[in-house]
Amino acid sequence: MSVIDLSDVPEFRANPYPYYAKLRAEGPVHAIRTDQLERAWLIVGYEESRAALADARFAKDWRPTGHWPDGDNAISTNMLELDAPHHTRLRRLVAREFTSRRIESLRPRVEQITRELLDALPATGSGDLIDALAFPLPMTVICELIGVPDLDRDTFRRLSNGVVSPTEEQREGDPVGAMGDYLVELIEAKRGSPGEDLMSALIRARDEGGDRLSPDELVGMAFLLLVAGHETTVNLISNAVRALLDHPEQLALLRADLDGLIDGTVEETLRYDGPVETATFRFAREDVRIGPTVIPKDEPVLVALASGGRDPERFPDPDTFDIRRDTQGHLAFGHGVHFCLGAPLARMEARIAIRALLERCPDLARDPDAGEPEWLSGLLFRGVRRLPVCW
Repeated sequence: MSVIDLSDVPEFRANPYPYYAKLRAEGPVHAIRTDQLERAWLIVGYEESRAALADARFAKDWRPTGHWPDGDNAISTNMLELDAPHHTRLRRLVAREFTSRRIESLRPRVEQITRELLDALPATGSGDLIDALAFPLPMTVICELIGVPDLDRDTFRRLSNGVVSPTEEQREGDPVGAMGDYLVELIEAKRGSPGEDLMSALIRARDEGGDRLSPDELVGMAFLLLVAGHETTVNLISNAVRALLDHPEQLALLRADLDGLIDGTVEETLRYDGPVETATFRFAREDVRIGPTVIPKDEPVLVALASGGRDPERFPDPDTFDIRRDTQGHLAFGHGVHFCLGAPLARMEARIAIRALLERCPDLARDPDAGEPEWLSGLLFRGVRRLPVCW
């Protein structure tokens, strides 16, 4: 089987969906080349993707495979890159603190932060919606939830981008190592000044058997909560606004019924152009056959969540953005034991932010002088670095 190099297709970053459609028509699994690996396996069909996300034959822990032998570090000690029983243990410890009641209690604060950010905008003007709203809202919320309200946001944003969607310049450095060092200092400061926040609770947390998070596990958990807690929501909010501005008839429908259609708008965004393009790497524990293709043992696997959301076998007329669609079963937050723990928080933030933005800016539009968008690099996140708008 030939290996497809999607990085050789400049148009792929701007609009990968026609390429995913072509791949689905040819089969559910394809060999691809990535920035990190000469060969990985990309699963593109909805049913195959859903099955793979819950298939115990695909492991998340890369250490036994021999890939990235020099990559083991504290931020890799997080539950997204571990399997049972280690994943089960870590998720149990954090889930006890990351409860639906705690998330719902954040609603008034999310609404307040959103109002303050929108109040800071001039009555008429233009600017980058990511800088003005989509980034500071989830960043402030997750920092307050974890208990690091004084976090250097600019430094953290640079480090986070360097890990998940690096520029060419960032690839030449060591963003993972820099992020790890940054988080070690952050946790040590929190140990010296504990509170009633989530990070303090995780430092104190013990299960019924007396188990607690090790220093490396705390760094890994802080990385996962801080990065996943804001990167996905930044792109969810900005992707939703982009989709609405590109589909004025859908925007008009939403404005006419904000109460009835805001939930559907967020869910349709998750299906149509969600914030996570592919799930993080999995590795075959044994030779695994999917359709006519056998994925060899220990080889890396990517599940294309974005492709699954556009599979016509699951979602009729999938390339149409329709906020009244039944989106039940979309894979934007994953599936199985690694389903995103922060999904309720991301949904709540996006609903509040989009609604408040449309109420505040009735004539919101793209900035006609902005030029071509700069898309995030890599296959992990789907979004733009800036979203210039005017109002």
